[in-house]
Amino acid sequence: MRATTRLLDVAPDLNDVAGDDGFLFVRDGVGFAGRGVAVRTSWNEVPGLLNSIVHVDESGTNAPGPIALGTMPFSDAAAGTAVIPRLLVGKDGAGHCWCTTIDDEPVPAFSAPPPPMAASFQVAPLTPVDSYLAAVTAARDAVREGRLVKAVIARQVEVRASEPIPVHSVLARLRNSFGSSHRYSFDGFIGASPELLLSIDGDVVRSHPLAGTTPRTGDPTTDDELARKLLASIKDQIEHRVVIDVIHDMLLPHCSYLDWEPEPSVVKVANVQHLGTLIEGRLRDGHPPILDLVRALCPTPALGGHPRAEALELIERVEGFDRGNYGGAIGWVDGRGNGTWAVAIRCATLSPDRRSAVLTAGGGIVADSDPRAELAETQAKFQAMLSAIVRP
Repeated sequence: MRATTRLLDVAPDLNDVAGDDGFLFVRDGVGFAGRGVAVRTSWNEVPGLLNSIVHVDESGTNAPGPIALGTMPFSDAAAGTAVIPRLLVGKDGAGHCWCTTIDDEPVPAFSAPPPPMAASFQVAPLTPVDSYLAAVTAARDAVREGRLVKAVIARQVEVRASEPIPVHSVLARLRNSFGSSHRYSFDGFIGASPELLLSIDGDVVRSHPLAGTTPRTGDPTTDDELARKLLASIKDQIEHRVVIDVIHDMLLPHCSYLDWEPEPSVVKVANVQHLGTLIEGRLRDGHPPILDLVRALCPTPALGGHPRAEALELIERVEGFDRGNYGGAIGWVDGRGNGTWAVAIRCATLSPDRRSAVLTAGGGIVADSDPRAELAETQAKFQAMLSAIVRP
């Protein structure tokens, strides 16, 4: 294969490039959108494939050339899926916009989202509420008995629509409400994640884990008070500290230095607020490839629990469904070993006919967790995707 990268005179909206059936990974206007499939493969094959492509860069921007985008499922027993798009549009933080085509793929015109249309929707739980509350109680009791430090319990709801759900329009709505989150679309898996699992740019490695959640009400005074209580919450601080310690301990052996914020800060998105801590360091020569680090980190204690093996065993036993991509990771890599990966949350999995969507949300369970409060937290987290999909 041969790839050519050229600057674009007019920068399109990446949502319009992805459209209904393309691929998207973008945050704050920086990222990638692709169309068409040059190669669909497993992640094990990606590094060799990317390095086998002859790349001619006519952009003058040191663009990364072809990249692979895709998902890393929650379960490490499930194989992830990667796609190298035939046409890729990229934007960087300096304002450059380029297009990489494989084997002279033509560059089409990119259309805006279709006009809004009326539809009817039904929203119903797939996970019975009583089953979810029982699972939370089982996780809490395991923590109280000393068998776990933390476990994450999730539940699912389903949206049924009278008309196919327009992915392009959903992506546009997510941009309007969650532009500072990592917005993604891949094979009917769409979402807006505020959580950076891992990024590598040269030898700089970053992670920004989130754990500990409180709602946002829309009233600044009330939201500030909720944020203050979140920072003061022993329950949420314990939940957050477990995640930070595990990610730090996994990255430290591969870094010449690794630094992190001394205290968590409050990360606000449209519907909820989280405790977050930025971790940043420099990788040593000979560090593991980014895909190995992503798989080692995924799922983090923010989506699985700690200790990992015991938490995952409990989740499989009490949760009652296959998480699929939820709680795993979604992102991209290039042939130089760079990439960015977000934790796959605030998401929906669309059916092949696009007339239904499964939404998943969960929360970290520790000794002081209250099942009814955890249920309310999932309800707040569901609003991210519900507000983007449901348009009667």
